Amino acid sequence: MKKTGSDLKQRITVWLYPEMIANMELLMEANNMKNHTEFVSKAVDFYIGYLETQNGTAFLSQTLLGVIQGTLQNTESRVANNLFRLSVEISMMMHLLATTLEVSDEELHRLRGRCVAEVKRTRGKIRLDDAVDFQSRSEDEE
Repeated sequence: MKKTGSDLKQRITVWLYPEMIANMELLMEANNMKNHTEFVSKAVDFYIGYLETQNGTAFLSQTLLGVIQGTLQNTESRVANNLFRLSVEISMMMHLLATTLEVSDEELHRLRGRCVAEVKRTRGKIRLDDAVDFQSRSEDEE
């Protein structure tokens, strides 16, 4: 494929301080960049984007948004995996408990309604102490 005039790179001369070149070479190695041209091209693209926004916060916001989205996706994945693992453990515990209890359908239905109301009221902050207290009360106290 033959390159047109707008596709061809142009050579320019740039004068940089030795410290800048040393920093650039360290970053090139750390980021697997092949040459100075790749580094300078990326740096210039970034700076052009910064200047075109006329306000660095808009450009940086897009950059930060990408980082935040990546972090959130990782966190979401870990939370989903933990919820699945906990659901499996709770299911096992429920099955083991069900094998030892004789509970009627009516009692189970009432308990489910009470638990739904309790979770709504406490916004999911349920304590075992409260459940023990409730279960140890006589039916007349309810």
